[in-house]
Amino acid sequence: MAAVATETPFHVLAVDDSLPDRKLIERLLKTSSFQVTTVDSGSKALQFLGLHDQDSTVPPVHTHQLDVAANQDVAVNLIITDYCMPGMTGYDLLKKIKESSSLRDIPVVIMSSENIPSRINRCLEEGADEFFLKPVRLSDMNKLKPHILKSRCNQEQHQQSDSHSGERRNPTIGSSSDSINNRKRKGAGTEEILPQLANRSRHS
Repeated sequence: MAAVATETPFHVLAVDDSLPDRKLIERLLKTSSFQVTTVDSGSKALQFLGLHDQDSTVPPVHTHQLDVAANQDVAVNLIITDYCMPGMTGYDLLKKIKESSSLRDIPVVIMSSENIPSRINRCLEEGADEFFLKPVRLSDMNKLKPHILKSRCNQEQHQQSDSHSGERRNPTIGSSSDSINNRKRKGAGTEEILPQLANRSRHS
């Protein structure tokens, strides 16, 4: 029986120190067909992403604390984080992600229960893709997928440009080897002709 190919859902990392808010965003994301991993702090988010906060004393994140199984190797397609969190704020987490060469292309969405224009503008200027006011609604989830698709297109363009530059740095040598073989064949033909001319001159 042939297996039916299914499209892998987009993977969202949700960060919030409030358990009720974390459960709400998890439910909304899963309702919108996203795969979800939740953590309760910015430091744990960095650990999950492979960036360790050197100033943090938070113990390492264990796989049983996450919604992703240990044998799964899934890339994070988007990060949605609360702004006000103890230790590392959502703004601090945003800055660390955008400073990382390997993570800066991941879209980041900030959530907050406070509508403070200066805070919103600061996050957007630092690279946040959206700023949601709490309580987050199901309609907000529709705004996430375009950012993921845009980021994926940018990553594909970067990969294509890197592959093209690699081809320019390493030109193929097939043409030169062909020319060498042609020269060898021409040389062999000349060697066959020369004895024939020598025999004719002796007979004459």
